[in-house]
Amino acid sequence: MTMARASSSGRPWASTFILVALMAVAGLFARAGEAGAQSPADWLTGLQQQVAPGTPEKHKEPAADPGAVVLVPMTARLTADGEEIEEGLVWRVFGHSPSGENGTALLFTQQQARPTFKLHVGDYLVNAAFGRAHITRRISVKPGQTDGVVEDFVLNAGGLRIKAQVGGSDAPQNTVSFSIYSDRDQTDNRKLILSAARPNLVVRLNAGIYHIVSTYGDCNAVVRSDVTVEAGKLTEAVVTHSAAKATLKLVHRAGGEALPDTQWTIQTPEGEEIKESVGALPTHILAPGKYIVLAKSQGRSFQREITLANGETTQVELVMN
Repeated sequence: MTMARASSSGRPWASTFILVALMAVAGLFARAGEAGAQSPADWLTGLQQQVAPGTPEKHKEPAADPGAVVLVPMTARLTADGEEIEEGLVWRVFGHSPSGENGTALLFTQQQARPTFKLHVGDYLVNAAFGRAHITRRISVKPGQTDGVVEDFVLNAGGLRIKAQVGGSDAPQNTVSFSIYSDRDQTDNRKLILSAARPNLVVRLNAGIYHIVSTYGDCNAVVRSDVTVEAGKLTEAVVTHSAAKATLKLVHRAGGEALPDTQWTIQTPEGEEIKESVGALPTHILAPGKYIVLAKSQGRSFQREITLANGETTQVELVMN
């Protein structure tokens, strides 16, 4: 397999990954659709991990009445000079546990664009999430603070929309999915951001470099590439897949009826397993190349070497001899 970079050059047969960065008005982008909304449990787990075990936040007793409540409105933007995000935000406020135990507890959750929280004097950890884009920072509610002092959060985020093509046309519906990973960290590892994303949907992400893995079908027709998401912009990527479609068939004689409950294995000439399946006529999408197809039925095994070309649709027949 080849790893295609975002450029207009490359061999004609190589899978390509073409990027077009489009400026997006923040107010319009805030209404864009998204694949895979975040789970509250995901954010909670991530935030708790930011607080090092054994080093809880130092709690300072307020100088004013601890029962006093301050109204604190909050807003969020994609960029510092962008418009307020109008919908799709999830807010979470963390503070010291009401039970008095050390550590940080989730106190409030709101899904409004501009929520107002009733907070006592003290320090809080606030997370603003917009799809997969988010920011977490600390705020302090001070003695004597006036109601209505706005806390403004800048997410430094943009969006990514991926389109998929096969043979010069849009990929058939529900045949392509994407996984989005972070850039490599200092230990050369990547973190999975989102899996099973579908084409043509906007995924909201913090600005940065991401690694995209696009899979056509259920086997090895895969394209990989790095993309850069810029704050306040919508990045569109077009993925072109090279693939062949093969239907497998085990028969007593050439042209005969397919035998049911046949066990199939597709592997490379080097023995690497690509796919296992069971059935009379399984169909798989594979990257162009050479393969060995193995079939097991009625206690007997059969195999055949095949070569698949880009764009080919074929029936692979194994005859029981």
